[in-house]
Amino acid sequence: MSAPSLPEGFRLLRFEAVGSTNEEAKNRAKAGAPDGTVVWAREQRTGRGRRGSRWHSPPGNLYSSTVLRPDCDPHAAAQVSFVAALAVADLLAALLPETVEIRCKWPNDVLLSGRKVSGILLESSTTAAGRLDWLVLGVGVNLVQHPGLGGPHPSTSLREFGGPEVSVETALVTYLAALADWRARWRNAGFSVIRRAWLARAFGLGRPITVKLDRTALEGRFADLDATGALVLELPDGARRTVTAGEVFFPDAVQDTAHAARD
Repeated sequence: MSAPSLPEGFRLLRFEAVGSTNEEAKNRAKAGAPDGTVVWAREQRTGRGRRGSRWHSPPGNLYSSTVLRPDCDPHAAAQVSFVAALAVADLLAALLPETVEIRCKWPNDVLLSGRKVSGILLESSTTAAGRLDWLVLGVGVNLVQHPGLGGPHPSTSLREFGGPEVSVETALVTYLAALADWRARWRNAGFSVIRRAWLARAFGLGRPITVKLDRTALEGRFADLDATGALVLELPDGARRTVTAGEVFFPDAVQDTAHAARD
C-alpha cells in the first residue's frame, strides 16, 4: 500500500508495530530528525499515556508521534497540547454528526459526550543553555476500538458515535492538516488565539472540579484558563489558584455506562 500524502512540512516514518511511537520519535529526535517527522504505527505494544499509564493500542486506531522543534521557551512548549487537542477536535468534527458533543478536557484529552476518545502526550528535551531542543507530540485517537468497561475515565471510539468507516491513513492526513493549521496560528498570533478556541470547546468550564496533585487534591470550580494554559481553580472561599499540572475529575459528570471503559 502506498504511503499517505502528508501536508507540506511533514515527513512520514511508518511501522506495522512499535513498542511506543513516542519512544521511537524521541530516539529519532535525539539523532537529529527534523521538525515535522511523523512516526506512525498501526499498533503499539507498550503504548503509554501521562504519568506512565498504559495506553491500550490495538490495530485500527490512530497512533502517531510528531517531532517538533518550535523556537520557544520550554515552559511555552506545553501549549502544544492545546494546539493538538484542537487539531483532534477538527478531525472528529469532520467525521461525526453535528449532534455529537466534542470537548477538550484539561490538560490534554479530547472527549465525545464526556467520554475519552483521544489522549495527548508531550515529551521534550532542552539544550545545555536551557532552550527547547525538541518536542515529541504523541496523539492516540480511538477510531474503531477502545478499552474494556470500568475505571475512573470512561472511554469511547469514533465508531460508537456514528463515525464513518475511515482508514487510519485518512485520519492521519486529516489530523496533520489540522495540526499544521493550528500550529501556524499559534506561531503567528500567539497562545491567545489557541486559548480562545480551546475554551470554546472546554469540558466542564464553570463546573465543580477536583484536581488531583502529587500529594493532595483541590476542590473548587473550573473558572478559566490563564494566559499560559494553566487551569484557574476558584476555591470554596472565592480565592483563585492556578494549576499547571494535575489530573482533573468532575464530580457532577453524568457517565453513560453503556460506553464506559478504562483508559
